[in-house]
Amino acid sequence: MLKLMYITNDPDTAVIAQNAGVNRIFVDMEYIGKEQRQMGLNTVKNHHTPADVKALRNVLTGAQLLVRVNPLHNGSENEIKSAVEAGADIIMLPMWKTAQEVERFARLAGDCVKKMLLLETKEAASCLESVLELGCVDEIHIGLNDLRISMGKSYIFESLADGTVDKITSNIRDHGIPFGFGGFGMPGEGLLPADLIMGEHYRLGSSMAILSRSFCDKDSFRDPDAVRARFDLGMKKIRDYECFLSAQNEDFFRKNHNAVQNRVKEILNGDAHV
Repeated sequence: MLKLMYITNDPDTAVIAQNAGVNRIFVDMEYIGKEQRQMGLNTVKNHHTPADVKALRNVLTGAQLLVRVNPLHNGSENEIKSAVEAGADIIMLPMWKTAQEVERFARLAGDCVKKMLLLETKEAASCLESVLELGCVDEIHIGLNDLRISMGKSYIFESLADGTVDKITSNIRDHGIPFGFGGFGMPGEGLLPADLIMGEHYRLGSSMAILSRSFCDKDSFRDPDAVRARFDLGMKKIRDYECFLSAQNEDFFRKNHNAVQNRVKEILNGDAHV
């Protein structure tokens, strides 16, 4: 089963997600450069803090606590230290571009937490082999939105359709490092339906995915019971479909990939409808 991650700094929502079966609660402390990079895009820009990490640590009993810090900067040592001391299980580094940055990050994070890379630049993709040979990271997640921006592509899942993600994940698989990519919402929903995206995760041997804002935007619900119902329904749909996927053969996944390619082509041509 995929390890599913949900971004929130709200303790009540985190507990609801955990109880529904979400594996990791994702605290997002990244803010440096994000506003300029994603200007004009309908993306979530958080600015969580070590205090949020500590608050979630106090209520989580089963889900792991993942913290995305800022790209390496002058204050990285203190920032990473504060996240670790607040209770992070996993530290994620975004927007890295060189093996030297990864090596420095691994030293700063130390051995008390898992170290995850967020691969989301063309430079990171180019130097991936050198990074993998370092042997100093535990997991890699491919961030499809910023990777799209970096590579000059038009649509977030274009890299999934054109072979870019296949190439990256093949290299990671060869080194035995768990990986994931992008995210998805509720099965049966989305311009590129979540079911098709999940099929790609299984085709490529992915271990993890982020639950997107569309899976459960808590601000659009009236009360915690509605949030809880959405999580319970969504997680059941996801796990049920994973059981189906786990029984499929190579021909199924080839057809699923073809369906993704065709759908992405429709989206790029402006012919797609939800």
